[in-house]
Amino acid sequence: MRKALEITPNLEPLFGTRDENLRLMETMLHVHIDFESDGLMVEGPEESVSRVERIFADFEALRRAGVNLQNGELNGMLRLVTADPSITLRSLVDAGRQRSAGTKRTVQPRSLNQRRYVESIEQCDMVFGIGPAGTGKTYLAVAMAASALMAKKVSRIILVRPAVEAGEKLGFLPGSLQEKVDPYLRPLYDALYDLLEPEKVDKMLERNVIEIAPLAFMRGRTLNEAFIIMDEAQNTTSEQMKMFLTRLGNHSKAVITGDITQIDLPNPRRSGLVEAMGVLQGVEGIGFVHFEDGDVVRHHLVQRIIQAYDSFGRQQQELPLSMDEETRKKSSPKPQ
Repeated sequence: MRKALEITPNLEPLFGTRDENLRLMETMLHVHIDFESDGLMVEGPEESVSRVERIFADFEALRRAGVNLQNGELNGMLRLVTADPSITLRSLVDAGRQRSAGTKRTVQPRSLNQRRYVESIEQCDMVFGIGPAGTGKTYLAVAMAASALMAKKVSRIILVRPAVEAGEKLGFLPGSLQEKVDPYLRPLYDALYDLLEPEKVDKMLERNVIEIAPLAFMRGRTLNEAFIIMDEAQNTTSEQMKMFLTRLGNHSKAVITGDITQIDLPNPRRSGLVEAMGVLQGVEGIGFVHFEDGDVVRHHLVQRIIQAYDSFGRQQQELPLSMDEETRKKSSPKPQ
């Protein structure tokens, strides 16, 4: 099927940088898009051509309604729209508005896994977000927490992160306990200041509406009507993870994020996150969302760096034993 689409200067942002969004539609929907003097010519299966036409119509309708989508955000939304026929640009924007009441930014997933993550947080009382750096695990969790607080679904936000990097030296850092732990919670602060007005965040911190709770001081507490986020959960021990998970009180949600490829514990096998993934899989009310390299939403280089390290790790595992190791194995006495 061939169909001509009329375009105006207002639609040009939809094309993306160097027409990357048009190329995305071609790849995902198996169509061919050509520029003509008075518009675009789209050729391909009838259903796919209709979906391209719907994307253009939705973009124009949103523009007229005053919604101006930035290119990075738009590209992520188009990845969702082209991957799932049931999703439209307008439905994504509407859902983002509902999630973002009272915040400066729209909470908008940019990949299918991010969408599953956001929906799991809405539907489950406890969600694990597991995957590499830059996939939006922490930011989306904080965004959902801020939205829930502004909508009065919870009365406070509690941010937790193990300060494993500090080790025993934490007590020798200058300042109060809050000031000692702050550097390890900076990513959570950054997300909060990005989503809410700085003055509002500062007031909430003063009144403990937003509370910073070092993991070691969580024991014995019951957290009601709270949205609790534990970041860098791969650096918890089995005992710490169990202690944290059993703090959940009435009308509360917990989101646990981590990257099992970046465990800083002396014994990585004792990671509480790794154990929880096996123990809690299939438990009703708990959601698990696993992110992949393709979900990275930072600079494009981050995705390539993660892939390069993954490839390097696989090569290291496949390398044969060195000569010294082979010699040592051959010369070691055999058990009698």
